[in-house]
Amino acid sequence: MHFSHPVGENYANPKTCFFHVLFKAAGLVMYILSALFFDSFVIIFVVTFVLAALDFLVVKNVSCRILGESVWKFECLDQQSSARMNKKDSWLFWWTLYLNAAAWVILGIFSVIRFEADYVLVVAVCASLSIVNIVGFTKCRKDAKKQIQGFACQAIASHFHTVCT
Repeated sequence: MHFSHPVGENYANPKTCFFHVLFKAAGLVMYILSALFFDSFVIIFVVTFVLAALDFLVVKNVSCRILGESVWKFECLDQQSSARMNKKDSWLFWWTLYLNAAAWVILGIFSVIRFEADYVLVVAVCASLSIVNIVGFTKCRKDAKKQIQGFACQAIASHFHTVCT
């Protein structure tokens, strides 16, 4: 990936990409910087949890349909829609899913090392939401590939069947 291009260049859906990254970053930034602004663990927990929940819902209901390759219902895009999918958007979708989960896991390790049980709870909730998205969309992607392979095999078999008869 070349970083010399302007940020929005080559993205088919720059607004969706922006909000996809924004909600992930907001939860992480809130958690990391919250101690500078708030003394109350309850405020930190609630705001971080709400931001993580919003990220989960945005990914599940919006950005997955526009940036990803499949949707939660274990449906897949038809071949024409798949062909129109912007590779850069898809790359951003998948990598931010993985990086967000990894960041929460790393923050969880730091919370355990520092013996901050309250913060382990916050991180566990946020990491769980991130990991659920990864598992769900990975399963969607695998199911989509199987469906496409099944359709292709069916088309080939029907073609040979008509040729043979």
